[in-house]
Amino acid sequence: MPGFALDPEQQMWCERVRGQAAHRLRPIAEKGEPGRVNRPLLAELGRLGLLDRLFPHQGRPSATELCLLRESLARECTEAETALALQGLGAHPLLRSPELAARWLPEITTGSAVAAFALTEPDAGSDAAALSLRAEPAPDGDGWRLTGTKCWISNAPEADLYTVFARTTPGAGSRGVTAFAVPADRPGLTGERLEMLSPHPIGRLDFDAVPVGREDVLGEVDHGFRVAMSTLNLFRPSVGAFAVGMAQAALDAAVAHAGSRSAFGGPLKDLQSVGHTLAEMATRTEASRLLVMAAAQAYDTGAPDIAKRSAMAKLFATETAQYVVDAAVQLHGARALERGHLLEHLYREVRAPRVYEGATEVQRSIIAKELYR
Repeated sequence: MPGFALDPEQQMWCERVRGQAAHRLRPIAEKGEPGRVNRPLLAELGRLGLLDRLFPHQGRPSATELCLLRESLARECTEAETALALQGLGAHPLLRSPELAARWLPEITTGSAVAAFALTEPDAGSDAAALSLRAEPAPDGDGWRLTGTKCWISNAPEADLYTVFARTTPGAGSRGVTAFAVPADRPGLTGERLEMLSPHPIGRLDFDAVPVGREDVLGEVDHGFRVAMSTLNLFRPSVGAFAVGMAQAALDAAVAHAGSRSAFGGPLKDLQSVGHTLAEMATRTEASRLLVMAAAQAYDTGAPDIAKRSAMAKLFATETAQYVVDAAVQLHGARALERGHLLEHLYREVRAPRVYEGATEVQRSIIAKELYR
């Protein structure tokens, strides 16, 4: 669709980001330890000015630029893409507080401080309005004390700052949640790493009467759910862009392999079953890209149906990426399952996006609800 074609400047920028990812970021990523925050990688993202692009100095953030950035990084270095995205997700709510933004964003955009988005709990994942982490009034009447657990939090427990969503009004559902900025050195805050399939850092956080004050509130008291949803509306299309980047990388690998591998007396690509599989992979990848860019454009223009378009983009792109990566593995055969192979890496990376920031089933529910709004 011509409406979603990139102009020459955008194309050049994407190519430059891909080159930076391949030549400057991937070597640092390869030296990192799976499941741990790679601070040198974040520092390099900061030096390249890529983290700074997450937080525009004037006006609204550009979802289109965020999607182009995440897809470009994902095609060459998923670790760099994820590190950048987690900084944005964890720190974007800081824009609700000029004081906290001034305190933390300079360190976050240089990669010297690590941010995390702490929403999910052991019994409140997809149903985010069911949060039970308690924010109880402090005994001296000054602020609150946070008590409870957050689980499956990206960048935990190594982050320096957490955006934490806690219940300030019991029994009020989504209307009784408040967002807080909680530095990692607050007394009573502890955590542990979790060993997960996906290679990026994920952990658990335990809050034992962790003190927070009015100065730590992001947005308004009891309106933190709005902070969470506005953040997710921006980042959900770009989760789709991450998925498109992985799908494109897998497709490129499959096309190259099928064109060079001989089987049954000729190139693998000449087998009709292989050619049709590649065609299906390419078509779904391009359709995902168009859905993602449509959602990004809806966000950037303030369209009223952003929630529906974001959900469609994340749903279709993440499901497509799972299919494309799996099909690429099948075409490659056993070699793609060897540790260190690009497709082995993508196979572990591609599963999580279908779950986080709203599982596939949640996106379908959002879309169905929006059809009747």
